[in-house]
Amino acid sequence: MPSAATLFTLLWLSGLGLRLTLLAVPPLIPLIHAELHLSETEVGTLGTLPSLLLATAAIPGSALIARFGARTALIAGLLLVGFGSAARGAAGDIGTLYITTMITAGGVAIMQPSMPPLVRAWLPERVPLATAVYTNGLLMAETLAVALTLPLVLPLAGGSWRLAFVYWGVLPILAAILIATLAPRAEARASAAPRMRWWPNWRDKQLWRLALCLGCINTCYFATNTFLPDYLTAIGRGDLVSAALTSLNLCQLPASFLMLGLAPHLVRRPAAYMSVGAFMLVGTIGMVLMPGWPVVAWAGLVGFAGAVGLILVLALPPLLSAPEDVHRLASAMFTISYPCAVLMSVLGGYLWDASGISWIAFAPIGFCAAALAVLPLGIDLGGAPKAMDAAAR
Repeated sequence: MPSAATLFTLLWLSGLGLRLTLLAVPPLIPLIHAELHLSETEVGTLGTLPSLLLATAAIPGSALIARFGARTALIAGLLLVGFGSAARGAAGDIGTLYITTMITAGGVAIMQPSMPPLVRAWLPERVPLATAVYTNGLLMAETLAVALTLPLVLPLAGGSWRLAFVYWGVLPILAAILIATLAPRAEARASAAPRMRWWPNWRDKQLWRLALCLGCINTCYFATNTFLPDYLTAIGRGDLVSAALTSLNLCQLPASFLMLGLAPHLVRRPAAYMSVGAFMLVGTIGMVLMPGWPVVAWAGLVGFAGAVGLILVLALPPLLSAPEDVHRLASAMFTISYPCAVLMSVLGGYLWDASGISWIAFAPIGFCAAALAVLPLGIDLGGAPKAMDAAAR
């Protein structure tokens, strides 16, 4: 059995693979746009494809885990992410770019439901800490991809966006090789047992509560990223766009490091989730009521609280469900939560268009923050792991 340090390292590298290649796209959009002569509709479609794949491919990912094991699914997902990213560099038209982006996002969709069962299998006594470790890798990837693509990776690639995608694809492939070489194999044999199921029990009320908690967190993060630039521009504070978005995203990192120590103590406390929702609500209201320089701090509060909530919610599937059901619960949570974020963002945009009031776009975000303070009250956070089907009865 590998050491705990080795397993934590493998989990952290896997967390990097969950976002690194996806978040490398936005900085390169202007170059791709110019070379492939994309329309704004095509650019928008390119941006939304990953979210759609993360939702629709999660259940097939659960089936792959049930058949071959979470370890194998994680390796396959990392390889798809790495080679899919490299293949984007060969795209000669928008259709090929769509297909290779779908391959990359599909790899991430397979990886996501494999992480909670691997946390449970590799480090059963340290689930909250292990979840915080791989989530820290995920959040680091979001920051590094955006921060390093233009100043470092693109110059190394000779200014070629195609070669930049190839470079970003190397790390997930290396992570897959390390996991195949170093990770324990016992879990894979257990997960491949014929009796293991993959289809979630949609009648399980706890599944829906957990999924909606994750959906509220995703909504607050993605919708704030979506509307904050246009909102600040609309009220004449476009000069704050860069600072506010940097604060929103960068403040996730200290939260993820803090949770390395606090997650084991907070994960079963309802007050922790209520506090996350309350802080996100206060931050959202603050952005609307104080749109000057304080908006930078309020955006940072939303990002910080969202990262704390993300780590806590992702730690719950391996803690609250039986080992054979962790992948089913996790895949269902991802399937439900991403469409929630998309729909609430669309609702925010509709409310803005219909009313002509810019701040009204934040109303769905505030609603989700408030809901997050209430939803965990119906979850048995102190309960022992139980089978999904038994929980439904």
